Amino acid sequence: MITNVRRGGFRAEPSGALFNASREFARFRGSRRARGAHKRKSMMGEGSALCHELMVWVVIPGLIFLARIFDCSIGTMRIIFIGRGHRFIAPFLGFFEVLIWLLAIRQIMLNLTNPFYYFAYASGFAMGTFVGMYIEERLAMGTILIRIVTSAEASALIGHLKSEDYGVTSVDAQGARGDVSLIYTIIKRSDLDHVIEIINRYNPRAFYTIEDVRFAREGIFREGDTSRMKSYLAHLRFRRKSK
Repeated sequence: MITNVRRGGFRAEPSGALFNASREFARFRGSRRARGAHKRKSMMGEGSALCHELMVWVVIPGLIFLARIFDCSIGTMRIIFIGRGHRFIAPFLGFFEVLIWLLAIRQIMLNLTNPFYYFAYASGFAMGTFVGMYIEERLAMGTILIRIVTSAEASALIGHLKSEDYGVTSVDAQGARGDVSLIYTIIKRSDLDHVIEIINRYNPRAFYTIEDVRFAREGIFREGDTSRMKSYLAHLRFRRKSK
């Protein structure tokens, strides 16, 4: 519909049907945007809820499990170092052991109703003890005493041990079934398997015991015999010098 304007011009006025259509279209667009926004909010809510459940039932129990593995492994190593008189390494390990333990126990205290946390805590303790013992065995640090008691001729065994630069002390003794030879040797733990192989080669039926030695002074040890940790550190120093 076209009407005349005061200054002689013309302007177009929308008809009633066109005006209603434009208003309906604007209302449709607004409702569509509202539905899209609501859908996005619901998807974000579902995603955040899923992430929360994942954190509560999987991530945090897994972190507790790993934390217990670390702190129990460190604790096992600390006890071993205390028994062997390493007065500086043991307190250093104890600091990190307690720090990791506090982080793990805090999560337990905050979620006392979640059984997964208890299971992760206990499982990590068991696994950490095993890992700590395995690490200590692989490092093979320290000194041990092997006491051998044999009723067979021991001169060949003693001679072989001395030929490989092991310190040997032998004593003739009286056992429950007659005369025996009592042989002592103090060696590095890294040589234990080799010495046992020598014993079994010469006297397979020999009785022997193995004890940890906290401190040993003087004595005869194999030249260049070091623990695996010291050998590894020496290897690193050599590589640095070569660079």
